Amino acid sequence: MRKFAFLSAVFAILFSLSALAQQNTLGVFDGQADVGAKTKPGSGTYLPQTQQYILSGAGENIWNASDEFHFMYKKMKGDFILNARADFLGWNGVEMHRKMGWMVRKSLDGNSAHVNTVVHGDGLTSLQFRRTAGAKTEEIHSKTDHASIIQLERKGKTYTMRVAKYGEPFVTEQITDIDLGDDVYVGVFIGSHNADANETAAFSNVRIAVPFPDNKKMGMILGSNVELMEIATGNRKVVYTVPYSIQAPNWTPDNKLIFNDEKGLLYNFDLASGKSSIINTPGVKNNNDHVLSFDGKMLGLSSNTKQGSIVYTVPVAGGTPKQITPTGPSYLHGWSPDGKSLVFCGQRNGDFDIYKVPAGGGPEVQLTNTKGLDDGPEYTPDGKYIYFNSVRSGLMQIWRMKPDGSGQEQVTNDDYNNWFAHISPDGKWMVFITFLKEEVEPGAHPAYKHVYIRLMPVAGGKPKVLAYFYGGQGSINTPSWSPDSKQIAFVSNSDMGEVVK
Repeated sequence: MRKFAFLSAVFAILFSLSALAQQNTLGVFDGQADVGAKTKPGSGTYLPQTQQYILSGAGENIWNASDEFHFMYKKMKGDFILNARADFLGWNGVEMHRKMGWMVRKSLDGNSAHVNTVVHGDGLTSLQFRRTAGAKTEEIHSKTDHASIIQLERKGKTYTMRVAKYGEPFVTEQITDIDLGDDVYVGVFIGSHNADANETAAFSNVRIAVPFPDNKKMGMILGSNVELMEIATGNRKVVYTVPYSIQAPNWTPDNKLIFNDEKGLLYNFDLASGKSSIINTPGVKNNNDHVLSFDGKMLGLSSNTKQGSIVYTVPVAGGTPKQITPTGPSYLHGWSPDGKSLVFCGQRNGDFDIYKVPAGGGPEVQLTNTKGLDDGPEYTPDGKYIYFNSVRSGLMQIWRMKPDGSGQEQVTNDDYNNWFAHISPDGKWMVFITFLKEEVEPGAHPAYKHVYIRLMPVAGGKPKVLAYFYGGQGSINTPSWSPDSKQIAFVSNSDMGEVVK
């Protein structure tokens, strides 16, 4: 059955290649080339429907003083983060040392200085580099093999390789003092390790992110990609891109997304048409926290005022918001399934805890009272639990409690900082965003970091990495499951240049 499924996938890709032969574009890349003087011609094709890149190439090797391979590239300057999921197509290939991966290259000459993150046909995964034109290629082996998630980051003269078998966290290697110049060729490649044979690889979830500039004051200023991800496969698709900050997609029962921009405006985005429209909330600007009621009829949101963040409710189509919390800061995160209660993170008496308040307004009830930050409360669809994240154990971890605040118990217990657990509509799964402890303090969830979205059964088990990307604050702060529990929506980020608005 596995062989049949694999062949079916290969035939489907080949059919797509044939169908798109006359309308092929290069996707995010500017060009493609066969690098090396005697390299047998290869090809690169972008499939818009799946947002995949299919590369076929030959070449004797990528090693020693010169290289031969096929390269799909774009010209870039400055710092960047390259990320993709990569798989060879074919059973065993002609040579065990056939190679695919990301490459940063000073020129398209065969002997150019370069750095690459490479996966070999036998599973060897490594960081390779040639310091100057014609010099010997050097290599650092990864502690993992058979990687399918490959990332290469440049920051100045430092190159960092992060690789993983899909579902597992990254393993990292790094090389410093590699000077390729500011202006480089960046792209995906394949080489067959055999001058007479072509190999083929598929690159999916291809993202080229330009990180937050070190010389700019921190703020939500980078461009945004709204992405949809299939839970079963990990396949991602960008459905909307803007050169400014949009945040926190909700998925409505009628197959739309609701998100906010950096100005506090809320938008309805139609997945079928790709068009967006403003949701009018006169006098109230959203600060990123907005949540749909379970029946999809009402929208709760938070807005900054002189009292701090205040919780409001409004019909999902828009209208005059009704103030719910009398004091702030109050950051909304969840509705009860029956629509009668809202739960939020509130700062009272100098500490942030979880509170519950009637959806129509009324006295608030404090549900947590431990020292340190408790945040991100969200009901399960059956109403039996409220999940939240808490720093009480040292790192930020996922917890849960009963709706009256009793029975508080830790759900995740690992070496990361985990935020904003969202429960699938069928009640079987939860996703949450994970920050690396070496990048953030436990009580912080900043924008523009290396983050994971991880999946975990509600019944318990080991979390699995679903998405590896550049984002953080605003990526998945609010519930964003599709109604059928098969997909999630989130936001990834990249500097897309100056924005004129």
